[in-house]
Amino acid sequence: MNANIIDLPKIVDPRGNLTVAEQMKNVPFDIARVYWTYDIPSGERRGGHAHRTCEEIIIAVSGSFDVTLDDGRGGKEVHHLNHPYQGLYVGTNVWRTLEDFSSGAVCLVLASELFDEDEYIYDYDEFVKYVNV
Repeated sequence: MNANIIDLPKIVDPRGNLTVAEQMKNVPFDIARVYWTYDIPSGERRGGHAHRTCEEIIIAVSGSFDVTLDDGRGGKEVHHLNHPYQGLYVGTNVWRTLEDFSSGAVCLVLASELFDEDEYIYDYDEFVKYVNV
């Protein structure tokens, strides 16, 4: 699977901890876009798509949630994100679904590409065909 957990630097300080994400250092791509989701109602899901060219790092900056990854070839992984100093790197051609958000969860995403609707694959059957060509 084109995905793995990345440990970001955690600088411990009695005044409050600090974590830094730097492109081409602990983030393996140039960051073109940053977005976050929050106030997700109980039982709702986010994601439900794959990217043809965009790489992402998904971070639970507050609270927790699960990310289910699917390679379209029978491989599936579930990652429980609940540490703001860890990110889940998700490469191209990986279907992702985010669910089981805790109350107050905030999901921050660092993306390698600007938003482009044509770069997304929203239909799971189309995704499976795309990755198995």
